[in-house]
Amino acid sequence: MSLSTIATHRPVSPGLTAAYLDWLQMLTGAALILFMWCHMILVSSVIVGPGVMNAIAGFFEFTYMAQLGGPAIFAVFLVHFVLASRKIPFRTAEQKVMWANAKRLEHKDTWLWMVQAATAMVILVMGAIHMWVVLTDLPISAAKSAARIQTGWWLLFYLCLLPMVELHVGIGLYRIAVKWGFVGRKDRSGFKVKENSITYIFIGIGVLTLIRFMFLAVK
Repeated sequence: MSLSTIATHRPVSPGLTAAYLDWLQMLTGAALILFMWCHMILVSSVIVGPGVMNAIAGFFEFTYMAQLGGPAIFAVFLVHFVLASRKIPFRTAEQKVMWANAKRLEHKDTWLWMVQAATAMVILVMGAIHMWVVLTDLPISAAKSAARIQTGWWLLFYLCLLPMVELHVGIGLYRIAVKWGFVGRKDRSGFKVKENSITYIFIGIGVLTLIRFMFLAVK
């Protein structure tokens, strides 16, 4: 076998494969963060008026961004979870070790990772339910959203999902910035304060949006 053939068939090292998967995890995570911010801004347009939200939703329907973009985002959502789950302890013994290490280290970033892992489990189930309900009842409209939130347990459902998503997104943004060198060690505290502010703002916008839906007349 020639040297060129050996070079061509050289196996990829496990470390390199892990690096590629980490890079893909970061990219899918960043894409989902951007999507969630845009999603919150667009849905919260109902605060300005249901006609504004309906116009935006109508644009997405007309351009097929809702029909194609929804399943695409769901696929990215699943890929991101699979990639992230490589490092999540699912077994009870592993969870006990992780918990013990977190208490012993008393490191804030370790606790943030644990919160992110816990919220991921909630988002996996509740986020999938939300996307299924919305995508199987197109077109999206302010009246439909209001009717759903005013019925049954949906208000409680979204009041639980909202902080879970925003915490996960906020911590994810912080960890991406730190892990990939966008924020240096000396700037971490300041960046965390800004990230917390963004999280609180989006939670506040989400609560106002739910209140608007609750008092929106449904025809």
